[in-house]
Amino acid sequence: MSAENYLALNKESWNKRTAHHVTSDFYAMDAFKAGKSSLMNIELGLLGDVKGKRILHLQCHFGQDSLSLTRMGAKVTGIDLSDKSIETAKELNTELNLDAAFIVSDVYDLPNNLQGEFDIVYTSYGTIGWLPDMNKWASVINHFLKPDGKFVFVEFHPNVWMYDDDFTHVKYNYFKGDAIVEEEEGTYADKEADVKFKDVSWNHGLSEVISGLLNNGLTISDFKEYNYSPYDCFAHTEKIADRKYQIKAFGNKMPLCYSIVASK
Repeated sequence: MSAENYLALNKESWNKRTAHHVTSDFYAMDAFKAGKSSLMNIELGLLGDVKGKRILHLQCHFGQDSLSLTRMGAKVTGIDLSDKSIETAKELNTELNLDAAFIVSDVYDLPNNLQGEFDIVYTSYGTIGWLPDMNKWASVINHFLKPDGKFVFVEFHPNVWMYDDDFTHVKYNYFKGDAIVEEEEGTYADKEADVKFKDVSWNHGLSEVISGLLNNGLTISDFKEYNYSPYDCFAHTEKIADRKYQIKAFGNKMPLCYSIVASK
């Protein structure tokens, strides 16, 4: 799978998703516009006080987290491969009278599209699976972090991506192998959505992610695993608390998310 092919396919798939996501219950746009933060407790605890901080938000989708951080007093730049997502983010930014900046860019190409250093680089939930190379990903993070800057990362656990969609059996390799090319109908935010697309992804084990950060001069100060997802985005889940979901068959026996905080 060539770089050109995976970028083109994934851009098209996320452009198609965006229209359905904006109107979905999953993203609760009315509540967001009324002032509710889209950020979850995990990342809020790791980010801390962001007032006055310059934040680079990688793979921001249509900008809800970026705008939530802006509401908290940060100066935020959000980037995403999908031009439809960034178009929506800019519209929201204007409608809500906020001052975030948004750029269309592939993560790897960002040094050619953006200048400057940031206090915090942030990315979360379902991002790195669309990228083939964790070492190159970490080099971009290092490029944009100022000295003593902080990288905050929350992601779904690689264990989750080993299973089929119904969590009945192990279907995929825990470790990165060949590109996973899939044709899908519907989307996690609206499983009944009348949308079809092809996308390309890769699985990344924890060691690959951590090694990428260490190889690029970052110091990991915090690493945690969580036996729940703050999003109800998988099949056969049960709600165990507010914004906490587990897969019924596994209960609290399997991690569904993890987080990393690193510094330059």
